[in-house]
Amino acid sequence: MADTGVNARRSAAYILDQVLGEGRLMAEILGEGALDRLEYADRARAQRLATETLRSLERADRVLKPFMQKTPPLTVHNVLRVGAYELCNGAPAHGVVNAMVQVVSSHKRYAKLKGLTNAVLRKVADKGPDAWAALRPPRVPKWLRSPLADAWGGEAVGAMEIAHFAGAPLDLTPRAGDSDALAALVGGTVLPTGSVRVTDAGQVSTMPGFSEGSWWVQDGAAAIPARILAPSKGTRVLDLCAAPGGKTLQLAAMGAKVTAVDVSRTRMARVQENLDRTKLNAEIVVADALTLEGQYDAILLDAPCSATGTMRRHPDLPHAKDGSDFGGLIDLQAKILDHAWTLLKPGGRLVFCTCSLLPDEGEVQIEEALGRHPDMTVSKDALAVTGVDPAWITSEGGLRLRPDYWPDLGGMDGFYIAALVKAG
Repeated sequence: MADTGVNARRSAAYILDQVLGEGRLMAEILGEGALDRLEYADRARAQRLATETLRSLERADRVLKPFMQKTPPLTVHNVLRVGAYELCNGAPAHGVVNAMVQVVSSHKRYAKLKGLTNAVLRKVADKGPDAWAALRPPRVPKWLRSPLADAWGGEAVGAMEIAHFAGAPLDLTPRAGDSDALAALVGGTVLPTGSVRVTDAGQVSTMPGFSEGSWWVQDGAAAIPARILAPSKGTRVLDLCAAPGGKTLQLAAMGAKVTAVDVSRTRMARVQENLDRTKLNAEIVVADALTLEGQYDAILLDAPCSATGTMRRHPDLPHAKDGSDFGGLIDLQAKILDHAWTLLKPGGRLVFCTCSLLPDEGEVQIEEALGRHPDMTVSKDALAVTGVDPAWITSEGGLRLRPDYWPDLGGMDGFYIAALVKAG
């Protein structure tokens, strides 16, 4: 029997319902098993359709608007959005329209709108692709665009939106540090900082070197903080807020004695799986960072944050969030940083980072921390790692990474990184 794609498309629309209607993140939805009943191919298809429709949401809505007298209920609107994305990106019209009509007609509450679904999507199939291609790259929602424009200027935000719309390739960190060998193995290219970038990677677990533990997935920007910390072999290092664990693996591969701490037992189980796969060692601790005691030679703190720097990978984020919880996150970052400082030996180094594009979670956070801790200084010299552009270093001595950097290479996640040294 031919695969009609109905189940995958229904699931994609459901994910949109949860993100746009309930303000939930895709990771949370998938973690609860929303796609578990689907075959692998349908799971991958549903996730891809939901991700790319959210990435393209403004375009989908602009294409649909001329063909609707009023906005339909959210569930039907999301079916139309997924359909519009597919129709405007080369999917066969007959299959898309029939599948989406079937999704709506099987819905107890909205079956009567199957005629509307059919009519709208047939018009989109006819006129949508040309209209789609003429539209600007989708803008991030206004609640986020405004503070980003205040921080970096409208032109920079426009460049970030181009990067977000392009999506993110797959970046890998080599276990043995041989980037050229890994690039040859997986058919990738070596980034300036030593990560290996792969386009059109497919299923990660079937790639060469995965089962042997030769590499792990980690965005090129996310791999920089551990390279800045650069602990020597045998150094006792604390990796705070460690999950998903890429930095833990890096530090362990450098020969450090790593204690990795995170509050999430589930996420730390994944860290342990990756340690086992790569045959690396670290002490795994499930705990609240604010309860820790002890003294460490070096600390890497990837603090909880808005994650606004990861939107090219997680386009659901600006649609599921509205910024209302960011104030609490900023306060928590300061508390964890202050506590981490008490765990650092005199003369030690702490690398603070957040995957955020908001200065309040980066530049401002460090400026204020310097005011609270007379024994804290910023080390600009520590930022001089291979591939880091000196122009990315900010006035207070941190490193600002943005999605619009490396435009010819496929961009990077947004990050802020500072290397802090304790007197003595």
